[in-house]
Amino acid sequence: MTSHHKTATVSIAPAETEAFATRLLRWFDRNGRHDLPWQHPRTPYRVWLSEIMLQQTQVKTVIPYFERFVAALPTLPALAAAAQDEVMALWSGLGYYARARNLQAAAQRCVERHDGELPRDLNALTGLPGIGRSTAAAILSQAWGDRHAILDGNVKRVLCRYHDIAGHPGLPAVEKQLWTHAESHLPDARMADYTQAQMDLGATLCTRSDPACVLCPLQDNCVARREGRVAELPTARPGKVVPQKHACILWLENSDGAVLMQRRPPTGIWASLWTLPQAEDAAASRAWFERALIGDYDAAEALPPIDHAFSHYRLRLHPLRLRGIALDRRVGDNDDLRWVMRDEFAGLGMPAPIRKLLES
Repeated sequence: MTSHHKTATVSIAPAETEAFATRLLRWFDRNGRHDLPWQHPRTPYRVWLSEIMLQQTQVKTVIPYFERFVAALPTLPALAAAAQDEVMALWSGLGYYARARNLQAAAQRCVERHDGELPRDLNALTGLPGIGRSTAAAILSQAWGDRHAILDGNVKRVLCRYHDIAGHPGLPAVEKQLWTHAESHLPDARMADYTQAQMDLGATLCTRSDPACVLCPLQDNCVARREGRVAELPTARPGKVVPQKHACILWLENSDGAVLMQRRPPTGIWASLWTLPQAEDAAASRAWFERALIGDYDAAEALPPIDHAFSHYRLRLHPLRLRGIALDRRVGDNDDLRWVMRDEFAGLGMPAPIRKLLES
């Protein structure tokens, strides 16, 4: 009988528990990633920043963003005091922008309540915006060596295969089972290395597709490998249709070549980022143009559509470009609508597809 019928109460023999951490750390010493920028120095602020950036994003993508971010905002108080536009510009292109807004909100709360430091406490950390249980544990274990289990996507994949756990890992009952196993494997020492080792194993060997089982230090005890179920685990999220949405965007230039940029609302998709004026359809786009601008809407040049995927839907943007446009005097430059010269683009937080369009 396969073990995917087990419940979270299943116990693990001490010898196997020891083998898991011991083998993983031995592998990490030879094959792990020891030169990541947030490891030198491994301060709470740098660890926290890296953990937030690494959510939904690969290490190789994160490294240049991390280095640029800490060069500009080297401490938690510096992040708390920064202008939101600076924070969003430093994050621009990493996506999932709520992470950046939560990061600054958490820094500001630490200044208010924790003397400008991250608190060394699981409950206090999870009380901060954008920090869940696994992220808090990763900060505590890597920055201070405290004994806490993590359960990010890489660890879930490893544990689902190692213990042959079926069911989508995002389901509460399955996740509860995975937390039990994650905690059962904790070593008594070297928590920073052990935490990194788990993430490295999932990222480099126990990958979603084509895992390198023959190189895995845990292969002898991996139930999924023994029973030929590696490709099936972890169980995929139940399928659902991803809706397709459309929007019109206006690339408007004045006689000086400056581009009209509009700040998005403080909530929702691309919140608080600067983007091209956007409307749900052509009629709404024309209505906004005729209310706010001076120019001939019908002279617009239609550009090829841009497709962009969010986690819950796909968006197709239909760009129209017009030159020689002027703002109506009644509207004028304001906090959420302004002319921006090309050499000022770098200082604005912009969605990646908009930046790519403007730089094309």
